[in-house]
Amino acid sequence: MRLHEYQSKEIFHQQHIPIPRGRLASTPEEAKLIAEEFNGPVVLKAQVLVGGRGKAGGIRLVKSPSEAHEVASKILGSRIKDIPVRRLLIEEAVNIQQEIYFGMTVDRKTGETIVIASAEGGVDIEEIARKTPEKIAKVGINPLLGLKGFQARILAAEIDLPRNLWRSFIEIAQNLYRAYTQLDATLAEINPLVITSSNRLVALDGKILLDENALFRHPEYLDKRDLSAETPEEIEARKFCLSYIKLSGNIGCLVNGAGLAMATMDIIQHKGGQAANFLDIGGGAGAEKVAAALRIILSDPQVETVLINIFGGITRCDEVARGIIKSMEDVDTKIPFVVRLVGTNEEEGKQILASANLETADTLQEAAEKAVALSMEVLVS
Repeated sequence: MRLHEYQSKEIFHQQHIPIPRGRLASTPEEAKLIAEEFNGPVVLKAQVLVGGRGKAGGIRLVKSPSEAHEVASKILGSRIKDIPVRRLLIEEAVNIQQEIYFGMTVDRKTGETIVIASAEGGVDIEEIARKTPEKIAKVGINPLLGLKGFQARILAAEIDLPRNLWRSFIEIAQNLYRAYTQLDATLAEINPLVITSSNRLVALDGKILLDENALFRHPEYLDKRDLSAETPEEIEARKFCLSYIKLSGNIGCLVNGAGLAMATMDIIQHKGGQAANFLDIGGGAGAEKVAAALRIILSDPQVETVLINIFGGITRCDEVARGIIKSMEDVDTKIPFVVRLVGTNEEEGKQILASANLETADTLQEAAEKAVALSMEVLVS
């Protein structure tokens, strides 16, 4: 779950990380009043969960309350990457001497948190890594020890941070790491962390991603989720605890297990097709969950064929088959299905499918070939 900039900065403030003075506005009149209160240049920042806000006109510096009203009128209600702008963060303008990148995330290779710093901030860290990898400093964190002061000093030295700012940098680093661990975050990022003309470090922008699997420990954030950047299918999938990601192909996929789902998508592409989604129903899914998953897949107008690939361990093949039949009763569709069932109660499941005259396959390769062929027939017709 990604937090908005203003939500991330609320956390920064709680953790004593310096941020510019700012407030939210949802109307041009509110933006004007806040600008009058701050009595100086302010920055209007669209609160949408996408990157590239500045290039899209979603971040603007204004010098007067009247200009704040005028610019807010243009940004509010507009769309950035097809997401509507409903709120603006109005912040005091900061005189910037230098922009720094600072953040932390999970290193999948080592299984530990990696803390990253770079003297070049304000752009994606991936871009810095690609063009100038020598400008990135990294340090791995032992979860039992946490981020120690000497590790933050190493980062400060490697990015040539002025020595008089080291103490402040160490405090910011340790405070951000505390927030990162307390919130079960997978990413906590300050980009840019700026050196101001008054020689202070200030977090000018913030980004925090919370682990979806740990949200039960942070119920206070469940109501703060912004659904505007999510598809209706993704929202519906969450209600049934389904892992769903919409893709650009035309073959809908229903699979149990993330690894098997990836393999299914790979073989579809290998056979010349394109998956319309990633959908993992997980282990032990019953008929109701399978039916809900199929309703989500069939609600996508791109889907022209559905491939169901089930390896029955905890998940029972007969339960999956009943879910397929139930979804076909609930949704009137002419979209062809290809089903591969292997494992627990396999024969019972195949008998249920045979009674409904559904296309089946014995191997994943055969299932993918049939699904791709059916999708091609739909395209030709």
